[in-house]
Amino acid sequence: MASEPKISVIDVVKSFGGKRVLDGIDLDVAAGESIVVVGGSGAGKTVLVKHMIGLLQPDAGNVVVDGVDLTTAEPRAALELRKRFGMSFQEGALFDSMSVFDNVAFPIRRHRKAASDAIAARVRECLRLVRLDEVEDKMPAELSGGMRRRVGFARAIALAPEILLFDEPTTGLDPINTAAIASVINRLRAQMEVTVVTITHDMSLAFRIADRIAMMRRGTIVAAGDPETFRASPDPYVQAFLDGEVPEDEEDLL
Repeated sequence: MASEPKISVIDVVKSFGGKRVLDGIDLDVAAGESIVVVGGSGAGKTVLVKHMIGLLQPDAGNVVVDGVDLTTAEPRAALELRKRFGMSFQEGALFDSMSVFDNVAFPIRRHRKAASDAIAARVRECLRLVRLDEVEDKMPAELSGGMRRRVGFARAIALAPEILLFDEPTTGLDPINTAAIASVINRLRAQMEVTVVTITHDMSLAFRIADRIAMMRRGTIVAAGDPETFRASPDPYVQAFLDGEVPEDEEDLL
């Protein structure tokens, strides 16, 4: 018998200002899987992830995490469930007025009662996991773009989550930094034994980290499969996306 998915998105619909952004999304994520959701700007990727973590409520449909329906759970139960997630936002989203150490320590201080030496040990452990030793006293402005992303990763894992969500982790980075980010994501997954959901338009990243790739278009998932199956998809939109082209029926969206 197959095990229950870690996350199930079931026929989820969401509109903003009369525009349907998610149009009946169905997606299961297995425990321990690394799934990458790709698609162009405005496809609904970030909105989908915000539903997974319970930051948004669907107009219709359900989101189930570890057997608990986030759409019907009591607020306290939903909050407890969200603690199983760690999320790294675009550009790292660090607090500019805080040092690297204080950025990573922030969720620990907010959610756990821990002695200062225990907090310091955990911060340093998280920084080691993202290959950033000896930067804890620096300010975000002193770091490169790739380093800021990795500090964001360290903060996301500070509470030892079961699920990691990465929102466009390589936007604006060069190929070398993109490869480094992919390596760190794979390392975190292996060492922490977590489930990983990444949203991106960067196919080089997707092929490096994914067990499965799902393509979103106009609020729906139009293709999904392991990287080789996805690469060989006969869907013309998938092939156009892989080639960096704009399908004719999408030109009006630019």
